[in-house]
Amino acid sequence: MSAFNAVRFRVKPGRDQVFLDAHKSIAEAWPGLVHANIIKTGDRAYCLIAEWPDMDACVAARPAMIATLNSFRDTLEDLGNGLGVTDATAGTVVLAPK
Repeated sequence: MSAFNAVRFRVKPGRDQVFLDAHKSIAEAWPGLVHANIIKTGDRAYCLIAEWPDMDACVAARPAMIATLNSFRDTLEDLGNGLGVTDATAGTVVLAPK
């Protein structure tokens, strides 16, 4: 069954384009990636949602995802509450109504 990961970010003022540009090559850089979108959820707030063929593929791509994060980490604000600069989660699909 497919798996998804979602990562929430808050970008420092004036750094939005650098943040977005850092994600332009993830299709080639993240092995196994099926589809990905970055959505803007508020002022300087974004969420990346990525689809994988299964959870094993998502886990295997973590080093590549971390490498991408490291390339733009300086553009991010700390989210607070001990989260650091990202709030990430992942899991397998349990219901696909459409």
